[in-house]
Amino acid sequence: MARRPKKVAGPTQAQAIDVASTPVEATPGSSSSDTSTRPSILTRLRNRNVQTAVQLVVLAAVCSPLSQLTLAPVYGSVPAALYHKYGLTASVLLSFALRGYLPKWIGQIVPAYAFWIPTLQWVLFKASSTFGNPFGPLITEMVTYYPLMVLSFYVAGDHFDTIDLGITNSGIAQAAPSMGFYILFTWIQRGARGWLPSYIGSSVLTTRIGLQLVVAMLYGVTLPSSVFWPALPSVLFTMSGNVHTPLMRTTNVLNNTLALYDYNLLERHESLTGYLSVLEDKRKEFRVLRCDHSLLGGEWTVPPAKGRIRRVQEPIYAIFTMLEAVRLVEIEGQTKKANEPEKALNIGVGIGTAPTAMIAHGVNTTIIEIDPWVHYFAGKYFGLPHNHSFVIGDAVEVVGSWQQAKAETYDYIIHDVFTGGVEPVELFTSEFLSGLHTLLKPDGVVAINYAGDVSMPAASLIYRTINAVFETCRVFREDEAPLPGTKPDDFTNMVFFCIKKTTPIRFRKPKEADYLGSGARRQYLVPKHEMLHKNFRTEGDILKRGKTRELQKWQAKSSIGHWEVMRTVLPDAIWENW
Repeated sequence: MARRPKKVAGPTQAQAIDVASTPVEATPGSSSSDTSTRPSILTRLRNRNVQTAVQLVVLAAVCSPLSQLTLAPVYGSVPAALYHKYGLTASVLLSFALRGYLPKWIGQIVPAYAFWIPTLQWVLFKASSTFGNPFGPLITEMVTYYPLMVLSFYVAGDHFDTIDLGITNSGIAQAAPSMGFYILFTWIQRGARGWLPSYIGSSVLTTRIGLQLVVAMLYGVTLPSSVFWPALPSVLFTMSGNVHTPLMRTTNVLNNTLALYDYNLLERHESLTGYLSVLEDKRKEFRVLRCDHSLLGGEWTVPPAKGRIRRVQEPIYAIFTMLEAVRLVEIEGQTKKANEPEKALNIGVGIGTAPTAMIAHGVNTTIIEIDPWVHYFAGKYFGLPHNHSFVIGDAVEVVGSWQQAKAETYDYIIHDVFTGGVEPVELFTSEFLSGLHTLLKPDGVVAINYAGDVSMPAASLIYRTINAVFETCRVFREDEAPLPGTKPDDFTNMVFFCIKKTTPIRFRKPKEADYLGSGARRQYLVPKHEMLHKNFRTEGDILKRGKTRELQKWQAKSSIGHWEVMRTVLPDAIWENW
């Protein structure tokens, strides 16, 4: 009888594991690991460590324009940005160079450090006059924002290192995540720079200090194992003693500080054109509207002499009364219909000095102002009448949309834009000025205010652009030109009076009614200090839309000159304490 073969028992569970773990020689051309078991890109993105790394980079990117906004009231927006991009690049490189040298617990202090930034800025701002400009912004960010950025990228890299990317261990492969982070950082930063000013000041949480605290809290949410108790002193000071925080208590602290210099804060608001505040000098008796590190205008608060009737307030700057001289220009062959009301267009309102005078003279006045809060403060604190038309919006877009519907509508156009120490370059391009040329009547007059250093190429660029659009122009400066060699720079306000004809521009002799009972207008209404062609370089390119880099390049130096001028107008403490 045939015998059944004996059943051989299979391997035990332990034996099976041993067999499974036995190395198997890979066949040529195959991988020793099964690529099908590697996680997909979507799976990696769902990984907690990847999400943490991305969130840290995003927060650091949002902090970039936020840091610039915080520096602007003390140093101006353009000087603050002068070295900023170099600091960003250096921070990324430093975070990569420090890999492996910092302790593992370094990520636990990142939120606490973020909470300390408003306090550190408050301390450093008090030394702004010592640091100077543009090194002050660089020093401030080296202590505040750049360390936060280095730590953010460093900790993000640590979290990303835990992910198997399936790449070789080469230097390029190791640098790939950092390069990817920097690309993400650049993209988010540019987006934040565009939308952040539109929302700034809409609530306490969206102010400069409020956003810094929100970002610090988000750092804490991103890194939940962080240590928060070191941040407590800074948070308490920010909420109770930091004058940059727009709370009732801190505003009282600010006014107590300003009182030491005979100043008083009437109101402040953070808006899309910058940090706005209305200040009064109690000793010299004047009131000004501040925007970042510049003044949009001011008026004397001294009452008129007994027996004198003043129909408008007295401006503290002569330049604003010079703009009103558009009414004094006489053009050969000029014809105006009897009893036809005159119309004026004002680009930029400031405190409303020029449009207020136009309204007082019975001119139907329309104002285009991009910042609603500037228009509001002009009416509330500087007497801008309500009987005028106004449009809140970008003048480039508004003028562009009006060219057909309102061609040859205005007798006078006043172009007076100056925000945060620099002029919006798009409002000086040949395309925009051509739009004003279209809106101006054949016998109309335009007055264009430009503030800058006469000795720099930017002033000549503006001169060539305006003269390329308007047929005839005369240029006057606010003050007398300094003697050659007496000053290293020559920063001043200039007014271009232009017409659409080739006939000479002459100013009629003012009547008593032209002065509106104002002593400043009696003294400064008629322009005095004319600038000739030889004061400018008349050969060269003009400013065109999309090709404004040349003007922006020179704006940095010009804005530093303006910063120095502003530090002589108001005490350092006024600028530093917002």
